[in-house]
Amino acid sequence: MLNIDANDLSQEPIERASTLPASLYVEPAVLEWERQHLFPRTWQWVGAVHQWQKENEYKLCDVAGRSVLVSRQADGFRAFHNVCRHRGGPLAYADGCSKTFQCKYHGWTYDLSGQLKNANEMNGAQNFDAEDFRLKALDVALWDGQIFVAIQPAFAHAELVAGISQRIQPLQLADLSFHRRVVYPIACNWKVYVDNYLEGYHLPYVHPGLSKVLDYRVYRTELGGYHSLQCSPIDGSSGPYAAGEAFYYFLYPNMMLNILPNRLQVNLVEPTGPQSCRVLFDYFYGDPAKPEVQKLMEEDESFSDEVQDEDIRICEWVQRGLASGSYERGRYSPIRETGLHHFHQHLRQAYAHG
Repeated sequence: MLNIDANDLSQEPIERASTLPASLYVEPAVLEWERQHLFPRTWQWVGAVHQWQKENEYKLCDVAGRSVLVSRQADGFRAFHNVCRHRGGPLAYADGCSKTFQCKYHGWTYDLSGQLKNANEMNGAQNFDAEDFRLKALDVALWDGQIFVAIQPAFAHAELVAGISQRIQPLQLADLSFHRRVVYPIACNWKVYVDNYLEGYHLPYVHPGLSKVLDYRVYRTELGGYHSLQCSPIDGSSGPYAAGEAFYYFLYPNMMLNILPNRLQVNLVEPTGPQSCRVLFDYFYGDPAKPEVQKLMEEDESFSDEVQDEDIRICEWVQRGLASGSYERGRYSPIRETGLHHFHQHLRQAYAHG
């Protein structure tokens, strides 16, 4: 159990609520609890369907800190712990394509449904039934060309993405193709980065370039069940983006979808320590053969790096402040920080029932 004051877990409305205490951003025991109880009960994005190009292709993915095999099969996608049922050996060291999974330790072999097909040199073992040694499967959900995996989900995947496809029409995420991944190590707790993402309050002070692209006067936040949306019109007169609307979706607990005209950026925030994390940035675009898309790709990535550098700087300073011993908890802006409060309410509920 976590040692958290009951007052810090109360579900107060934003007008009366205080922010989460600093201790939740610095104590090792909190991160250990989150790794064991929070992330395994949520849906984690592992990639886009088109990144598995062939039948029987599998990829080695990290799901809530666990090594997982995600396999494309004739009837859809399956996911298994990358753990042999014999003595815990690995089934794969890297991505591959095969009609079977064979343990790298002692050669036990499984079919693509997870059934044990060959346990060599087990003659003489009593009360040994191959049916008792199927690979441990995980839940898989497909949505708009995206693949999500969960170890023991506390809520249905449909609740996580409800209404998003309709809200961003006519854009379909499945029509966009993966371009590249950039990884940013950051010296802050993973929740600091999420907190920063969830409010536009800091835009005029931290992101002068982005503030010219987005209209802060009409920047608004919409709350869903397990997601929130920040959106703003884009006039297209400055920055790399065409005129339209910017959709910044947060999917609880650690995923972002930055959706702009002809572009998707998926961000995953992964804890690497109590006061450190890494952020995975995956870029997706429309047809890269079009000159206008090539121009967007070049300008977009340069602009995104600039914005990310600004976020890293402020997040690392915030982490220092949280760890200083001079800060305990603060308050929310009822106008600008509804998404942040929404995220914290989900965390409070998870901590309270953990």
